Amino acid sequence: MTDTRHTCKSCSNEFIGTYCNICGEKVLTTADKSFKSILNSVMLTVTFADSKFIRTLWQVLRKPGTVARDFAAGKRVKNVSPMSLFFVLNLIYFFFPLIQLFNASLTTQLMSPFSAFYKTIIATKAVNLGVDINAFAMLYNLKTATLAKLLVMVFVVISSLPLNVLYWKKNKFFMDHVGYAVELASFNLFINAIVLTIVVRLLGLGSYLDETILTAIFISTNLYFVLRSSYTFYHERGWRLLIKSVILILFLKVALEVYRSVLFFVTIFMM
Repeated sequence: MTDTRHTCKSCSNEFIGTYCNICGEKVLTTADKSFKSILNSVMLTVTFADSKFIRTLWQVLRKPGTVARDFAAGKRVKNVSPMSLFFVLNLIYFFFPLIQLFNASLTTQLMSPFSAFYKTIIATKAVNLGVDINAFAMLYNLKTATLAKLLVMVFVVISSLPLNVLYWKKNKFFMDHVGYAVELASFNLFINAIVLTIVVRLLGLGSYLDETILTAIFISTNLYFVLRSSYTFYHERGWRLLIKSVILILFLKVALEVYRSVLFFVTIFMM
């Protein structure tokens, strides 16, 4: 590779070697799309966070799909990776998780369509632990808040699955779809968790929020992201863009419920 001439994905400079001599962009290889490589970039972001984080977040909000597209294409100098962005936002969110998006309390879990089944499991577990329902809820919420930080990637992976089917003709790697799903999850963390939490707390609107309102907010914000990002990342247009976006929005809601179910059972098991 060192003797091969390349054209830089970021600045279009022609160079020989692994790194661009103008902007420092690295030539993308298959190994750079491995999970190990993504974890390494996460650690670098957490350790050496700089203005690239703010610029990347702004790109996610202003031009959805651009960060994942550039990262998949090998343009990795100007922005942090989607995984790194998600990891930092995830840490920020769990300092004040008022909005139950990924950190689902016992009360939120009991709004699930499977609440009747959950109540039986909860009653049995509470008896085994020798506590009443109030004490159980307190123990559950403490445990699930910690586990949610570890299991949130379950939602990302689940939400990326339909992308492999909807856009299988686009010649994308599995990790490219995951990168897109990570950018989508980052968008949700910032808009539907962090920003919404701040607004609710400042304006005292907590008592007005219910599952119906949160679902409407979730659908409308995600529709904005999916429509714009699918055009950017997958180059989808016209009626196919509309149909696939609606399908993806519906699946996102399913993915969120599946994630919460996984979180519920893992929390119960770990208590």
